[in-house]
Amino acid sequence: MSETTHLEVRRGSYHDSVTLMQVSRDVAAVDGVTAAQVAMGTELNLDLMSGMGFPAPADAGPNDLVVAVRANDDQAVQDALARLESALTASGASGSGLGGGEPEPRTLASAVRRSPEPPTLALVSVPGAHAFTEALSALRSGVSVLVFSDNVPVEDEVRLKDEAADRGLLVMGPDCGTAVVSGAGLGFANAVRPGPVGLVAASGTGAQQLMCLLDGAGVGVSHCLGVGGRDLSAAVAGRSTRAALQMLDDDPATELIVLVSKPPDPAVAEEVTAYAEKLATPVHLALLGPGRPDLTQVAAEAVRAVGGTWADPRSWPAPAPREGTYPTLRGLFAGGTLCDEAMVIASEALGPVRSNIPLQPDWALGPDLRAPGTHSMVDFGDDALTQGRAHPMIDQRTRVDRLADETAEPGVVLLDVVLGHAAHPDPASELAPAIEAVLGAARGAGRDLAVVVSLCAATDDPQGLDRQATALQAAGASVHLSNAEAARTAVDLVGGAR
Repeated sequence: MSETTHLEVRRGSYHDSVTLMQVSRDVAAVDGVTAAQVAMGTELNLDLMSGMGFPAPADAGPNDLVVAVRANDDQAVQDALARLESALTASGASGSGLGGGEPEPRTLASAVRRSPEPPTLALVSVPGAHAFTEALSALRSGVSVLVFSDNVPVEDEVRLKDEAADRGLLVMGPDCGTAVVSGAGLGFANAVRPGPVGLVAASGTGAQQLMCLLDGAGVGVSHCLGVGGRDLSAAVAGRSTRAALQMLDDDPATELIVLVSKPPDPAVAEEVTAYAEKLATPVHLALLGPGRPDLTQVAAEAVRAVGGTWADPRSWPAPAPREGTYPTLRGLFAGGTLCDEAMVIASEALGPVRSNIPLQPDWALGPDLRAPGTHSMVDFGDDALTQGRAHPMIDQRTRVDRLADETAEPGVVLLDVVLGHAAHPDPASELAPAIEAVLGAARGAGRDLAVVVSLCAATDDPQGLDRQATALQAAGASVHLSNAEAARTAVDLVGGAR
């Protein structure tokens, strides 16, 4: 069958990378489309287009929008272009340099100068190689900055955070995927109610899990200040964490602070803990690691501390009994902190868990991310796996493809599904058929396979919490709103002690 290729360059039409990831996904989903990429004409994006078989235009620049579509016929191309326009319109992305009126500002500094009200926060979402320049420009314009971009060198992160400290500002990130500021969600954010609990988060999905658990118990959030997953590392030493703690301590709407992090550097955790103890506002710690409380336990403590009533988060048991032999546990995660939490729980019961983000160096997976016959968990949202591609909370193809391979050996597969703004609009529509297929194939091959899902979701999330949960359950999975409980359920199936 012959194919039709459409390639165009829209000069001076700038859109942020998060918007274009979603637009590319929508265009690629059109019937008859075999490949699609809608992206700015950066060197990295042009290389990716070449890798997809498109003749990348040599004259496209980083401020130009490049649209590349390959489809079965001309009608599918036209349908894809129509979907492109509707997706850009729905996202509110008009593109600078299009239409009449005054051109949109091309730099953060010019945007600050032209703003009718002095801005207080800039969001930087550009390829990591360029994020430092844009973030530094924002700081020097007197504006705090949220750096959504990943793959930013750690030495640049330290320089930005030192600059912010000198100016009394805050750097959230790099790789800050989640924040809530005065009720406005930024990046991946769940639809949670306002309330008295403030979060400082060196973790994206960890913050989302806590906010969803709090919201499920009727307790809202004042602010969630993400500081980037490396902030509590030895290299960054909690620079933004201390600044964010102080800001929430000064906020009259915040009655309780929760500090959440992936497993931190021990010395930095000790220093930050001592700093938190000196604040007037009580601080609860959710610093993941062996012997520490899990996120669900910290959420329960926080709810009770502000006078709320805690009940165990909901779950949806698998529709069929899961009796059988499950020798290994394999985790396929989109959220790094959820993966970390699950590994801490599993390793305490089962022993070493191999991973691309290992709890211990000698537990590292090889480059093929596979370790047959052992317990393993993969974070598909890790920086090394997201260069040039959408985050797995947006584009699930990598995990769906990997899930299809799981019939090769018996065991338990543990997945996380994260709802909320900017995430996939209907993850169960792709994952439920994949789960049903893999369980059916395993049964046909005489292998015992079970699937457990950690569903990070708030009641008002646009994807519909109950609809997603029941669809995943109907496919054969056990579904849990608590990531910790999902991990323990998976461990129990494998046979580890609680």
